[in-house]
Amino acid sequence: MLGLVAVVAFGGAILGAALLIPRLRWAGIVGPDVHKPGKPEVPEMGGLALVAGFGAGVLLAISLTTFWPRFPSLDVVALLAVLCTVLLTTLLGVTDDLIGIRQWVKALLPVVAALPLVVVRLGVSTIRIPFIGQVDFGPFYALVLVPLGVTGAANAVNMLAGFNGLEVGMGLAALGSLAAIAASAKALTALALLLAGIGALLGVIYFNWYPARVFVGDVGTLSIGAIIAAAVIVGNFEWAGIIVIIPYALDFLIKAAHGFPSRGWWGELGEDGRLYCPDNGPVGLAQWVLKVTGGLHERTLVLILIGFEAVCGLAAVLLYRLL
Repeated sequence: MLGLVAVVAFGGAILGAALLIPRLRWAGIVGPDVHKPGKPEVPEMGGLALVAGFGAGVLLAISLTTFWPRFPSLDVVALLAVLCTVLLTTLLGVTDDLIGIRQWVKALLPVVAALPLVVVRLGVSTIRIPFIGQVDFGPFYALVLVPLGVTGAANAVNMLAGFNGLEVGMGLAALGSLAAIAASAKALTALALLLAGIGALLGVIYFNWYPARVFVGDVGTLSIGAIIAAAVIVGNFEWAGIIVIIPYALDFLIKAAHGFPSRGWWGELGEDGRLYCPDNGPVGLAQWVLKVTGGLHERTLVLILIGFEAVCGLAAVLLYRLL
């Protein structure tokens, strides 16, 4: 029955994207696709369709668990709190996409978005850590770890972006692996959230895959990170969230070592259509891949990074089953 959540989220996202794309272009909310000859203008803020699909799926889950006795019993308070957090990150993304926000401000604001999760004390303060056992963090969990998790995930996903289909594809790999863990753990509320996220991402990827007809923008990247963080908090498998976030964390560390460059960290387009690492060296995970391989087409680069995320997701699933 929970599959209905994914279906509705998919429908909401694909309908939202189809309606949004011409309107975004008409409104001039576009950005250059820097990895294409001529740098064509592509509508941005397609992440709004993702959020619309996710919201539709979550609201359906709330409605069914409230009014349909045969539907699995879910934690409605948790679902509403997560929806509020995702919508707040959406507001942050819209603001940044439209008028811009300073990097350090954008890094801190997701703490505010996490407040709905904090005030309802979402999650369990006792965390099972591989090879260590159960650790009870007490009030430190809700007051510090929850906001830190949402902020870290949202910003990490936001940084590893900029290629057609990358954000959505990696998000699917991450949410898919976490959904397998949630299903195995019978964490139905977390599973409903993850299915809503998966359905929404599937609806958007059709428009975002190479060659992209819409970019998800900060609206999409911040929301994907918030969904990942919120789902692992609700499901109480935070360690799995840490594993699936590894590719994003590596990209974050590489960019941090170079002072978080705001320009020139994508890749240089060659005459053969391949992307190459700039002469000044790699300042991000994608550029490291380009340097090691000697240059790749954009689609190949994206598939490699999605594959890396899928491997981390598989590792999380296997570790859960072993422990």
